[in-house]
Amino acid sequence: MTAITRDQVAHLAALAHIEMDETELESMSSELDGIVGAVQSVSAAPIDDVPPTSHPLPLSNAFREDVVGETLTNDEALNNAPDAEDGQFKVPAILDED
Repeated sequence: MTAITRDQVAHLAALAHIEMDETELESMSSELDGIVGAVQSVSAAPIDDVPPTSHPLPLSNAFREDVVGETLTNDEALNNAPDAEDGQFKVPAILDED
């Protein structure tokens, strides 16, 4: 039994203002019928005893404690900078503001 007919595809194409010739209509109805069949086969899978999940594998929190470690001083951070001004990195302007 065909779930998607050529006439249904023609109707949807007309609603979407898509021009399709006879070959395209036949091809599209066949492809859509295959898709509907695949969805029906997945829908028929026995899932009554399968609990709903958001992920196929159990996940655990992989975060570590946020501990402040050794940091650079401002002078150390700017030491190898190509250009600095007033204690900050100086970079070329990328926006033309008039």
